[in-house]
Amino acid sequence: MAIVVFLILIGLMPAALSLWATYRAERRVIERFNVAMEAGQYAPVTPWRRRDPDERYVDGMGLVIGDITCQLNARSPHIRCAVNPTGPCEGCRTYEGRTYELH
Repeated sequence: MAIVVFLILIGLMPAALSLWATYRAERRVIERFNVAMEAGQYAPVTPWRRRDPDERYVDGMGLVIGDITCQLNARSPHIRCAVNPTGPCEGCRTYEGRTYELH
């Protein structure tokens, strides 16, 4: 009888390990999501939210951070550019100016 119980436990072991691994992975994803939400990157735009000093509203683009005259600017409210995503733009070695034609 002990051998039968032992074999059943051995047979159920892969399923139990799979459930345990799934639970741990889900907990890690939830923790990372909560950390990202607490970081404030996805905070709604309200008058009470502390604004980034480089954040500007541009017609046709919406909220943009960083120097919008740089060709490398991502034109996004979340990242400045691929080279220097967290900034600041002042004194950036990879600044590439853009020339605008006035009509």
